Amino acid sequence: MTTTTPTVTSEIPFESIVGQDRVKSKLNFLLDSYRNGGVMPHSLLIAPKGCGKTMIARELAKQMKSIAEKTRGEQKRWYEINCSTVKSVKQFFNQIIIPYVNDKDCTLIFDEASEIPRDVTMALLTILNPNNSNRTTFSYDDYTVDFDFRRQNFILATSESHKVFHALMDRLDRVELEEYNVAHLAEMIKRNVNIPIEGKLLNEIATVCRGNAREAQKKSGNIETYLCGQKKTTFDKVDWISLRRTLGILPLGLSNIELQVLRLLATRKETSLTRLSASIGMTKESLQKDVELYLQKMGLLEITTSGRAITAKGLTYLKNLEIW
Repeated sequence: MTTTTPTVTSEIPFESIVGQDRVKSKLNFLLDSYRNGGVMPHSLLIAPKGCGKTMIARELAKQMKSIAEKTRGEQKRWYEINCSTVKSVKQFFNQIIIPYVNDKDCTLIFDEASEIPRDVTMALLTILNPNNSNRTTFSYDDYTVDFDFRRQNFILATSESHKVFHALMDRLDRVELEEYNVAHLAEMIKRNVNIPIEGKLLNEIATVCRGNAREAQKKSGNIETYLCGQKKTTFDKVDWISLRRTLGILPLGLSNIELQVLRLLATRKETSLTRLSASIGMTKESLQKDVELYLQKMGLLEITTSGRAITAKGLTYLKNLEIW
């Protein structure tokens, strides 16, 4: 479990977060209610991996901490829990609830909430059961803990909402993050690189980030590493060509395996998933989850009644690869 350290919170909530305007608007509305003496609903942040749900959960917890300190004089700490490390309700109660939550002002962030064990889920159903008093009581072994939701808040985050127990979902305010576009990703890269990036190059770099904020951070780090020790005032086209050749960066950010799938499909009219799996040397499940989804999203591959086929856009992609 990660505990908090003192943080300087922006005067404008979520100012450091690019995009997500609808999400920020909703959370600011809830923060205003919390500031005026209300209760912050327990939230479930949902987004694909790398799209900023944990970052937004942390920022929400920081804002609640700041509000509690300024308006109520409370020292409201926040704690981040990776749910894959929680193995049982006994551990959950003895190592988290008793030392950090019982009779304290705090916010708990449950990251990867789809990994919450069944017995902990059942406990949370009781703890988070909505009622007019905004209070609940939960007993385990010799302990009884009173939860006051003006003092204690729960934020869950997941990329796999279908794995979260439906009754637990019903107790949470669902917040679905928006997909990042090229302009958002370009702005993230711009903020994280210390020198200007030349002309329209910023948008071109953003197109290889797969719509993913984490990838934008990685590309920013790649650029900073490339520039290390060089006395340059801008990052230009020559630099980008050099960097992408060094790192093997492909258009649209495709992986080598995704490219391999496209090239194989280009030689055949249609291919069954079983045959494709055997040709690539990956399991069918791995192909479906780790390879096909992005190719489908980008319109490069289609699923037909007979199997998998490359699209016209996919063929154009392979042709244009020669001049990349």
